Amino acid sequence: MSIWSSIIGGAAGGAILGGPIGAIIGAVAGHYIGKRIGDGAGVATDQITFTIGVIALSAKMAKADGYVSREEIDAFKQAFQVPEGEMKNVARVFNMARKEATGFEPYARQLAKLFRDKPAMLEELLNILFYIARADNVVHPAELEFLRKVADIFGFSPAEFDRLRAENLGPVKGDPYVILGVSRDATDKEIKSAYRKLIKEHHPDLLASQGLPPEFIEVANEKLSVINVAYDHIEKERGLK
Repeated sequence: MSIWSSIIGGAAGGAILGGPIGAIIGAVAGHYIGKRIGDGAGVATDQITFTIGVIALSAKMAKADGYVSREEIDAFKQAFQVPEGEMKNVARVFNMARKEATGFEPYARQLAKLFRDKPAMLEELLNILFYIARADNVVHPAELEFLRKVADIFGFSPAEFDRLRAENLGPVKGDPYVILGVSRDATDKEIKSAYRKLIKEHHPDLLASQGLPPEFIEVANEKLSVINVAYDHIEKERGLK
């Protein structure tokens, strides 16, 4: 069963997470009550929580921007491998989060608490939101401000947010030093250390073990590629070996 069918199917039914995410899962699942998730569910719980968080915050970001482009919808479907038959389930969650009166802050705070011991997962969630925002080839000011506020709730510093933004500009537009989170006067040793740390923390296999659904691995791989290209650029510039 894919993560998308789990949103409505038994794995998502009767969620006991609480908070706005639990409320959405319960409302969408409706009478399709099957296996409860929560204590003992382990990674399965994290996967469903992460996915609902992505959809809900995407909806709130769209509301902040005031417009959902065709490119953003296509990017979501293609990058996150949503089968055509499951789009109605995703749309149901998206529309519910977009229309209800709660702001984005309760969702972000709940995710920050749930993944407080897994900061790489929170960073990946922000990266996915960036991916959706730039699907139409531009991150609008309202979207950028939204992302900045979510990052702040997640506990990321302004410098860490700048690194995330640079990563999503890509190795051509983004400063490779900012992408690695180092200054231009950093030593070669510091640069190598920062690079290895990022590669280790954001390796798709590690993220999968922490609860990243397989459907989101493509975006994680793209992030890893950007980090590698940034390091290659610095390596050539400095003649590192």
